[in-house]
Amino acid sequence: MKQIYVHGLGQTPDSWTKTIAHTQNREQSVCLDLPALIRGKQATYQNLYAAFSDACNKYDEPVDLCGLSLGGVLVLNYAIDHLEKVHSLVLIATPYKMPRHLLRFQNMLFRFMPKSMFQEMGFSKRDFLQLCKTMMPLDFSDSLPQISCPALVICGEKDTANKKSSVKLANILVNAEFHELKDTGHEVNTEAPERLATVLCSFYDIHIQR
Repeated sequence: MKQIYVHGLGQTPDSWTKTIAHTQNREQSVCLDLPALIRGKQATYQNLYAAFSDACNKYDEPVDLCGLSLGGVLVLNYAIDHLEKVHSLVLIATPYKMPRHLLRFQNMLFRFMPKSMFQEMGFSKRDFLQLCKTMMPLDFSDSLPQISCPALVICGEKDTANKKSSVKLANILVNAEFHELKDTGHEVNTEAPERLATVLCSFYDIHIQR
């Protein structure tokens, strides 16, 4: 069974490398490259989600999905639309209702950043701005109770922007638990990869019957 890891906006697939290196199912791990999924297409959330869904649908058996931030949003969206295809969920710093004020503030900051800062991330500056703008209407609140697969919601202790909603998300999902990763911020997969791997392995060992 494949474990699919999905990086956040501003990250790359390599952001998962150190975490996966300390897990027990490395051979079955897949790291998707979000910019590559929609290369040649307009960088909207709708196009990205469609491409992400196609990537997951190519596997015949259910998959274990793990996503951070934007990656978590895609994973959560897919779980709602394809209940039978998701074996388990790990949602890291994942908003289930987009914080529009925060996204607008981020977009304002992006506008003042030089284009060179975006080059290594795969998305251009224009793509960043457009992707954030098209995500603003997203709200999965009414659909969350449909998800019944085992779920783990993770948030860094210092990630104040996402902690409250992460706790609430874990409480709404019918088969979920919450874990706060101490002394970490938003990007726990790069800030504390070994400790994150330990939490993931424990979740998979206890909750996932293979």
